[in-house]
Amino acid sequence: MPQTVTPQTKFEPVPRWAKVPHGITFRGDATSVAVDSKDNVYVFSRGNVPVTIFDSDGNYLGGWGEGEFIRPHGIFIDHNDEVYLIDDFGHIVQKRSLQGDIKWTLGELGKGAEWQGGEPFNRPTDATVSPTTGDVFISDGYGNSRVHRYDASGKHILSWGEPGTDPGQFSLPHNITMWGDDKVVVADRENFRLQIFTIDGEFVDQWHIYHPMSVLRGRGDDTAFYVGEMGPPPVQDGVPGLGFKVSMWDESGNHIQSIGADLPGQDADQFCGPHGMAIDSKGNIYVAEVSWTFYYSKRDNPPLGEIVSLRKWARTSG
Repeated sequence: MPQTVTPQTKFEPVPRWAKVPHGITFRGDATSVAVDSKDNVYVFSRGNVPVTIFDSDGNYLGGWGEGEFIRPHGIFIDHNDEVYLIDDFGHIVQKRSLQGDIKWTLGELGKGAEWQGGEPFNRPTDATVSPTTGDVFISDGYGNSRVHRYDASGKHILSWGEPGTDPGQFSLPHNITMWGDDKVVVADRENFRLQIFTIDGEFVDQWHIYHPMSVLRGRGDDTAFYVGEMGPPPVQDGVPGLGFKVSMWDESGNHIQSIGADLPGQDADQFCGPHGMAIDSKGNIYVAEVSWTFYYSKRDNPPLGEIVSLRKWARTSG
């Protein structure tokens, strides 16, 4: 496992990494990505094959899930190689095997709870799992302002959060990651901050970060937090230096470094909407983007063909 990220650590984009077969498309929205214990890469997309699988060299290994989801949003693979899939318009969270076999489903497909009522789920967004207990923490999300905790069997334990801007309140909890065994970190997207909680929902701290779309803790000895920053609202469209990057932060909330160009685009180093991330055993970063939904669908002249929405950045030093 790699050491923790420093300002001297180098990452390089790997252009055209994924060898997507003819006939398979992400439709510009890869949405989320996860890595299993063999460093195989699982992509949850809004394309014609919802879950596609690649090896670390980008070779296509297979896929599954056709016709089973309404709008894919998040994927997570835990320490036991169990797969968690979050369908936001479907209002469900599923636990599956690597082969796609369903272990359990939380929620009922297509039937959301009351909007901002606090009960699970109304457009959930992401999940993370405790490596010791197997407890599942779910950010819920577009139509709620809550975090829910379940045990490994899918039994509800507790929930916390409400709409607002004070500590412990949320404005779109969009992504979530574990911090060790006893804390979780939530990307409170529209409050432009990360919030840190105990696993019992007690507020610990908050860090101001520009428009955090995704958050991920490093692996092994890498104690950094990786944050995918989305771009600015239309009133600041085209202003450089505002989002469209992956930034890295230490455990005190200090910025370490960032990768990505100042403005979005289709080049290898230009993020459009870093919606989900994964890190493999070598410290390489995989970034899934909602390039169409967040960026190109709003352009007058979007590019033709497959829009880049899945990227790999190789860790080359440090």
